Amino acid sequence: MNKNSFKSFLTLCSVMFLAGNTMAQYNNSNRATGQTNNYIHTGIPILQIAPDAISGALGDAGAAYEPNAYSAHWNNAKLAFAPLDMSISTTYTPWLRKLDSEMNFLYLGAYKRINKRSAIGASLTYFTLGKIEHTDEQGNPLGEFRPNEFVVDATYSMKLSDYLALGATARFIHDDLTQGLDVEQMTTKPANGLAADVGLYYQQDINKNQQVAGALTISNLGSKLSYSDDDTENEFLPANIRVGGRYTYEVDEYNKINILLDFNKLLVPTPPLWNDVDSTWSGLYENMTDYRQTSSVLGAIQSFYDAPGGFAEELREVSLSLGAEYWYSNAVAARLGYFYEHKTKGARQYLTIGVGFRAKRIEFDFSYLVPTSDFSNNPLANTLRVSLTYNIDKNKK
Repeated sequence: MNKNSFKSFLTLCSVMFLAGNTMAQYNNSNRATGQTNNYIHTGIPILQIAPDAISGALGDAGAAYEPNAYSAHWNNAKLAFAPLDMSISTTYTPWLRKLDSEMNFLYLGAYKRINKRSAIGASLTYFTLGKIEHTDEQGNPLGEFRPNEFVVDATYSMKLSDYLALGATARFIHDDLTQGLDVEQMTTKPANGLAADVGLYYQQDINKNQQVAGALTISNLGSKLSYSDDDTENEFLPANIRVGGRYTYEVDEYNKINILLDFNKLLVPTPPLWNDVDSTWSGLYENMTDYRQTSSVLGAIQSFYDAPGGFAEELREVSLSLGAEYWYSNAVAARLGYFYEHKTKGARQYLTIGVGFRAKRIEFDFSYLVPTSDFSNNPLANTLRVSLTYNIDKNKK
């Protein structure tokens, strides 16, 4: 494995988490139509994976969903509106089983109310890629390793008024894709990073039967990730801005409906494109070196206007999540959702379905993913999430 193949390995490991089909699309074959495939690559993309089966069944719409133990991921400000004194949740996801049967995603999160106007939260996210055999350039076995990643969060949320809350999250990231593998003259290392989230959440009753909520959050803004001593190859974190809304209608004391809509955009610079005709780079950056050396903060600002395809391409970088949820007697839920990402930006397009059950302090939630993009062997197919939540309310027995 040489230096270039090592970089390719890192790219593959990152992209395969989200959708294996994106690698096959990464080309410039449609330049004339303005629909050039230009995937935005980031490090540790598990930060973009829905950690719960609730939003996982709602097309990944979660920014303005009712506050729960997963709120810190979607919008940390929601914790200030959490209805219970304390809640603990965990989720298990067999991830991309078509590629590797040992690949798993685990999440553990909790929140605790401090008083009527503030709350704290914490979470742990762990991802394992299973077992990977390492060989030299002649194919001789050199042993095996188990790449893994984990993320630890701490959150504080407080109400600014009866309707508006502000939240902040500090995050530590550890990404060990090679476990110190030596690649010819380059020694790799685990990548460590720090990031922060900030969120706003608004919630108000229209009347006794209707409620609206809105959310704005900026996530994963922080340091870049380095997998070697070569500082020119640092990876961007998947910083993103998410705007979401929710409409809730309580039909009667037994029936309730939630409608959710999220828009999400990566705050990561768009790579320049190579033009074979005049042998130049197109876009804001003069070349790939200029692009890679951009700082995280500057890249986040420029991400709104740096796409080689102009404003039309910037719009294509916005993904959409739409979800609908029905509750009966606050005990049984049915969920349906849809996620859309433009075909030139990854082509993740899928339908999600799920159910939820509440019994006293315990909640069970399940979601299932069905790809709708034009790929016959999509690795995201049949993705199942299972979530378990334990609620504690000191005001109730």
